[in-house]
Amino acid sequence: MKLLTKQIERQLAKAPLYSTEDSEEKKIICKFFFGSFTWYVIEAELQENGDWLFFGIVDNAGNKEYGYFTQSQLQSVTWRGWHCVERDVHFKPTVIKNINKVSNL
Repeated sequence: MKLLTKQIERQLAKAPLYSTEDSEEKKIICKFFFGSFTWYVIEAELQENGDWLFFGIVDNAGNKEYGYFTQSQLQSVTWRGWHCVERDVHFKPTVIKNINKVSNL
């Protein structure tokens, strides 16, 4: 599965790093998951090497924190030779408070 579609890339381009720093209504653009891990992307920036640097929320079985991660890091997660991280194809962009799992951040 492709982690980023052209439509998501366009949305990410409109939310560069640090653009929501002073915003009370941070918007989650897309969601990735694998096992007990979930990554919620709030901001992103395309790097010179073609990789995306994301800022968002990382949820590991209820342990949530804000942090940075890259597209290549997500793509490098494998199990028995298979890429494991998937994009939630049913996820619609929303503000953080609308996500029950992360509303206490």
